[in-house]
Amino acid sequence: MKKATVIGLGRSGIAAAKLLIKHGYTVTLSDSNNSPSLEIQKQQLETLGINVKLGDKFTPTTEDIIVVSPGVPWDIEPLVRARAMGIDTIGEMELAWRYLQGIPWVAITGTNGKTTTTALTDAIFKAAGLETIACGNIGFAACELALLEMKSAWIIAELSSYQIESTFTLKPQIGVWTTLTPDHLARHKTVDKYAEIKAKLLRNSQYQIFNGDDRYLHDLGDSDWRDATWTSVQGQEYLQGNPESGVWIEDDWVMFRGEKVLQADSLKMPGEHNLQNLLMAVGIAKLAGIENSSIASAVANFPGVAHRLEYICTYQGVDYINDSKATNYDAADVGLSAVKAPAILIAGGAAKEGDDLAWLDTINQKAAAVLLIGDAGTQFADRLRSVGYTNLEIVETMANAVTRSSQLAQKYQAKVVLLSPACASFDQYDSFEQRGDDFRQLCQNLLQEVRE
Repeated sequence: MKKATVIGLGRSGIAAAKLLIKHGYTVTLSDSNNSPSLEIQKQQLETLGINVKLGDKFTPTTEDIIVVSPGVPWDIEPLVRARAMGIDTIGEMELAWRYLQGIPWVAITGTNGKTTTTALTDAIFKAAGLETIACGNIGFAACELALLEMKSAWIIAELSSYQIESTFTLKPQIGVWTTLTPDHLARHKTVDKYAEIKAKLLRNSQYQIFNGDDRYLHDLGDSDWRDATWTSVQGQEYLQGNPESGVWIEDDWVMFRGEKVLQADSLKMPGEHNLQNLLMAVGIAKLAGIENSSIASAVANFPGVAHRLEYICTYQGVDYINDSKATNYDAADVGLSAVKAPAILIAGGAAKEGDDLAWLDTINQKAAAVLLIGDAGTQFADRLRSVGYTNLEIVETMANAVTRSSQLAQKYQAKVVLLSPACASFDQYDSFEQRGDDFRQLCQNLLQEVRE
């Protein structure tokens, strides 16, 4: 019997282990962590015939295949040794592809914008009557879909660099690259390596779509990607590649290869970046053969994405907006640029490397006050003061930030209180979703206090 090891006891790892068991492997699931909740999971998985090792320092031996969860760094010593030994070492996404390559995939990657583009694409396909399932960073783990033995649906996959770097044969019908800014450098070391991982996905795709308004991607246009579909909110004249084959805005219409598809203001989400996301979703839909009426209907009814410029409530005339998914400087800059000024900004968490100058400039222009939470509080305060911004407070927790924001919003007649952290969440929360949920609940508590 074939032998497999899966590293990482998360959703992806569990799905991979179940898929391998189903296809005749003897499976060991290894995780370096140990906790009471993991012990419960271990007991449940062992009833399925999966051997679970907690607190395990994995060492490759005689495996036929090793499957790595996205959160496990690809260059750790045991994996390097496994590859040198000739063991088939792959990621969870690659494993899923091996069992799902008979159906069409749309694969969307990028530093920012991929979740909104993925969700909007999924909504358009569904409006056209197509069966779709979203997976990757949104929806299901890919191996969960493989367990369902799907035969006819479209897979709409949001893929991070972590998921792409451990794929080798994944060949989507349509590959999309939304943006590129420095991120995940603690893992990938350099921007060039980070970019090359994403480029691999596009090279392996039958059709490619690029956001031509992204500064980095725009500069690629005259090199490897002239046959791709390029998008621009700035008009046809700004398109890279063949301008006749792009997607652009002209006289408030979204144009695809010279054809009017829908009016650009049909999308109710604020910000130029969301118009960029719209153009990419329209490009995907048209390449998939979807009619304009279905595209227009889906866009007009699209509610947006949780934790990305998500409207929560209006309290004392001020809109409270959750942008917890803004986990880097570029995303936070986009979020703050999209809302009305003056704004009260809540930022901070576990800081990342990157260029913060554009974000700091936008704060100077639009933020009446900044409230800083989490481990990055002191670091961010120093950076803000270094560019002449002094109306800031280190409040440490989200609860303190929401309470103080309601006071400052009235003082400065702010239009918006915006949570847009520019940081990872792992100092105080398990995920950006949990951070955004906490903000949402605290905002709703403000409304509840008024009702009582």
